Amino acid sequence: MALGKDYPDQDCSLARALELLGERWTMLIVRDAFYGVRRYNDFLVHLDVPRAVLAERLTALTNAGVLARHRYQEAPPRDEYVLTEMGLGLWPTLHSLARWGDRHLGSEKGPKRLFVHVGCDTRLDALAQCPTCGQVDPAEVEMRPGPGADPFRTDRVSVALRQPHRMLEPVLA
Repeated sequence: MALGKDYPDQDCSLARALELLGERWTMLIVRDAFYGVRRYNDFLVHLDVPRAVLAERLTALTNAGVLARHRYQEAPPRDEYVLTEMGLGLWPTLHSLARWGDRHLGSEKGPKRLFVHVGCDTRLDALAQCPTCGQVDPAEVEMRPGPGADPFRTDRVSVALRQPHRMLEPVLA
């Protein structure tokens, strides 16, 4: 029997957040949106997620207001997904969870990705803040390959993400 995805007896904001974000693939879709992945096929090839699951997660995130869908081509119709203000609010949580993973579950070589405030070239701390300047908007962050980066994936998104890249900017046009 499949487990339910809600927590009806929990009077807790974390439970409400997990109802939306706690399903498999969802946080990786949000992560990729921060990395600049915007198009369905790019999410598909980078995540190796089943098509039906990706479509369902994108719809749920859009309906909840985490992502917004924008048409970039009329014929045939093609959409891209961008983070909303609500979605952008997930940046500190996503970054902190990734740093926790680096610290406790990561490679002996070090983190796979480094996040640097472009204004002063300082690496962000565990709370996604610049220790030099204070809080930082994700649009002011550059993602760089770290010493633990995996060079073996050959899909076009992975290849593009091996280069330093400003967060939120489209990774592929």
